Amino acid sequence: MAFLHLYWRVLTLLKPDKWVAFGLTAAAIALAGLQFLEPVLFGRVIDLLSRTDRMAASDVWTAAYTLLFIWATVGLSSIGANVAVALLADRMAHRNRLVMMSRYFQHVLALPLEFHGDVQSGRLMKVMLVGTDNLFGLWLAFFREHLVTIVSALVLLPLTMSLNWRLGLLLIALVIVFTVITAVVIRKTQNAQMKVEEFQTQLAGSAQDALSNVVVVQSFTRLNSEAKMFGDIMRQVLDHQFPVLNWWAVVNVLTRASSTITVIMIFMLGTALHLQGQATVGDIVSFMGFATLLVARMEGAVGFVSHMLFQAPSLRQYFNVLDTMSTVPERPDAKDLGRAVGEVRFDGVGFSYPNSGRILSGIDLVAQPGQTVALVGATGAGKTTSMQLLQRLWDPTEGRITLDGTDLRDVTLESLRRNIGVVFQESMLFNRSIRDNLLVGRANATQEEIERACRMAEAHDFILRQPDGYDTMVGERGTTLSGGQRQRLSIARALLKDPPVLILDEATSALDAATEAKVAKALRALMAGRTTFIIAHRLSTVRDADEILVFDTGRIVERGNFATLIALDGRFADLVRTQLTGTVAG
Repeated sequence: MAFLHLYWRVLTLLKPDKWVAFGLTAAAIALAGLQFLEPVLFGRVIDLLSRTDRMAASDVWTAAYTLLFIWATVGLSSIGANVAVALLADRMAHRNRLVMMSRYFQHVLALPLEFHGDVQSGRLMKVMLVGTDNLFGLWLAFFREHLVTIVSALVLLPLTMSLNWRLGLLLIALVIVFTVITAVVIRKTQNAQMKVEEFQTQLAGSAQDALSNVVVVQSFTRLNSEAKMFGDIMRQVLDHQFPVLNWWAVVNVLTRASSTITVIMIFMLGTALHLQGQATVGDIVSFMGFATLLVARMEGAVGFVSHMLFQAPSLRQYFNVLDTMSTVPERPDAKDLGRAVGEVRFDGVGFSYPNSGRILSGIDLVAQPGQTVALVGATGAGKTTSMQLLQRLWDPTEGRITLDGTDLRDVTLESLRRNIGVVFQESMLFNRSIRDNLLVGRANATQEEIERACRMAEAHDFILRQPDGYDTMVGERGTTLSGGQRQRLSIARALLKDPPVLILDEATSALDAATEAKVAKALRALMAGRTTFIIAHRLSTVRDADEILVFDTGRIVERGNFATLIALDGRFADLVRTQLTGTVAG
């Protein structure tokens, strides 16, 4: 039942093209009927030839021309129906393959960090490409071949009973044998094939993991170790795959044997019936044609089922990803925030990652429009997590966060994130041109606006020194640029976005002292009139903040401006002394 349910779900994806699917179904019914007529006509020709000694020559030719005309009409109609099916099915399958690829892509991009933290990007790519390819193959095979087989088995096969019920029962028995054998083998092999697909996915994940860390692999001479790990997974694939292949080899042998036996039995039973006057020679020839046609169809169907069984695990993985629900769902009545003023409030916010301990507890803060709030503390204290909650990459497990008095869960994700600009600690660039990376900030920005933002971020001069200027490709994750260059592009990108709320996550950490001094001026211009949150380990960068929040083990333990916290001589003062002296305060 699970196998049939999966097959049905694949077909229901074509609902937007239902009228094309109905047309293909009608064409398949016509094809099945035309194929059913050909053995009947052949049998009639044989019967006609067997009676020629008892007929006038003119009558023989008249009957022959009539049969041949009908046969030619059937043949031409069959060719036309096949061409129509091929064209329509190909176009529909190609179109929907791209639709499902786009649907998967958009769905995965919208899933929260919880999902992406647990699943390798290499696995997601493999699931998308293999899954959509398999969908394409199934749609094409169904409408081109297997719909005709289904119609033949369910509708036309019983019609053979009207020609000769004894021989018709023999053909029905053949179909039952095929079905039983296939059902037994599916039950025996589907779980094993699922295991094979899991190892195949591990292969993709292992390869992606090694390739994305190729510098580490080479620096630590891990080539042999990574190759051995890859080889171990390959061996597990083969160990689980071979038993499945053995079962389907048995199916092929039994299929050929049963089809051969059926043809022999039709000949023997037909001969016996002919001797008793219960079947003509034409009937026997027609049923031999039916058997040959049906055997070919059933062999194709068994091959298709075998192929689909191998594809089923990857399709289930594809649907599992599509069925994954976001942990930060958007409410149906969520409203567009418009351009925010910039008042941010955390009210008793607590947070725990799934299957882990508490990260934040009782976070209360208010940032008025235009204020600068700095978040400082040791690594893992909860600074970055709190800013991820502000972007609604996660939802708090306790309390609430508001922007201009509106709970973040009541606004659309697009409008919320449109109002927040981020300069990340690790510069994240696409493998695209410098211009395309900057346009991520604002897609409709003019070249003049782009250059002004880059000058403010101290990036314009180094961009002009690149081989193709703003059209220079930056490589995967911006690998052709230095860390400082990548960071300045990130700042320029945020300048272009022009958001009312700004998050600077160690925004100047990759810059040298001279460049940092220049960028600090640009950042002050960027921060003017905006609600700004600065995550910083380098405490000199937060000296001018309106309020400094000191985080420790997920709580705010101190708050105030720089002078106030130094005078308090508490945790913040200890952090400052530690950075000045390079020793941990006792």
